[in-house]
Amino acid sequence: MRGLNRDPEVYESLVQDVFVEAYFCLSKYRGEGSLLGWLRRIAARIGYRYCKETAKQHGLVMLGAQMRAGREEGTIDPARASVLLQALLARLSPKDRMVLTLMYFEDCSIGEIAERTGWNRAMVKMRASRARRKLSRIVKAENLVETLRCPR
Repeated sequence: MRGLNRDPEVYESLVQDVFVEAYFCLSKYRGEGSLLGWLRRIAARIGYRYCKETAKQHGLVMLGAQMRAGREEGTIDPARASVLLQALLARLSPKDRMVLTLMYFEDCSIGEIAERTGWNRAMVKMRASRARRKLSRIVKAENLVETLRCPR
């Protein structure tokens, strides 16, 4: 869930939402799987809802200021890169954003993502592949490939 937003207050709010929903749904927990797996599925639903809400609120995120600053300097510092990455991810659909967040920010395997989202493994692979291609097209359209390089 930390990959959805780097703001600590937003992250804490999302975590709190997970536990509130878990509390109210505790009577539905059947004990067939692990409690952690059940909580992760709830977290995935909360994350998906958050992605949908932020997409509606913010619409198309403008990258102009971030890109101009990076072009002028020739590099981009890690903090600005994080903001830029969040802005790029915000341009994806909530499901695409969620699958990439689970895969790359939370280091979930295909199987773990399938379990959390309720999708089958093939669907997770397909959605991740399509989301990466969409993100690649956005990066190329914004001409970020050639202009921004992170310092090592």
